[in-house]
Order: sequence, then C-alpha cells, then structure tokens
Amino acid sequence: MSIRRIVPNIHVEAEEQWNTSRDFYGLLGFEEVMDMGWVTTLASPSNPTAQISLFTEERTAPVVPDLSVEVEDVDAVYDQVAASGAEIVREPRNEEWGVRRFFVRAPDGRVINVLTHLT
Repeated sequence: MSIRRIVPNIHVEAEEQWNTSRDFYGLLGFEEVMDMGWVTTLASPSNPTAQISLFTEERTAPVVPDLSVEVEDVDAVYDQVAASGAEIVREPRNEEWGVRRFFVRAPDGRVINVLTHLT
C-alpha cells in the first residue's frame, strides 16, 4: 500500500475565519493551489505535497473530514478497512473534480478522507 501524501483539513466556520486562516498560512509560505468555493487547498511552492485544506463545509459527504490521505489504490484500501470492521462514514465515490474517495472513522473518532486521483 502506497501513501502519496497526507493533508490536514481545517473546518472554518465563517468566511472571516477562512480569510484569516488563509492569510495566516500564507505567512508560513503556503500558496493557494485549488479553490472550489467550499474547500481551498494551500501548498508549499517548494514542496507541492506539503498541503493544508480549509473547509467551510463538505458538499458531497455528511461531515468535514479531519484528515485526507491520498493513496495509490483507494479501492484496495477500502476493501482492507471495510474488512477490519472500521466504520465507513461514506462509501467510495468518484467526484467531479477527478478523485475517487471514501470516508472512514478512525478509532479516535476522527474522520479520514481516503482518496486517489483518477487519471
């Protein structure tokens, strides 16, 4: 199983908080690489896999995930996680922005977005 990157997801309650957070992470060197209106991803220009995402909401699932883990084969990871008995929060689905993903609840209660980019 190959992990490509891990991205912390930060839920921001209001537009003012989103702007303040985006500006703060900009001070640390992050630059915007994706903005879908409800989720914005910031990345390091020198290390594009060093990322953070700001969510105002989650439009295609029941909850904003705490963490995103990009893997090589999302379906293989899903099979392994489901077989373990872990709580699947959202079944695998292809998204219009080019990823296949599912959500699982970790033993600590956090929701993990497990995804792969479709080619």
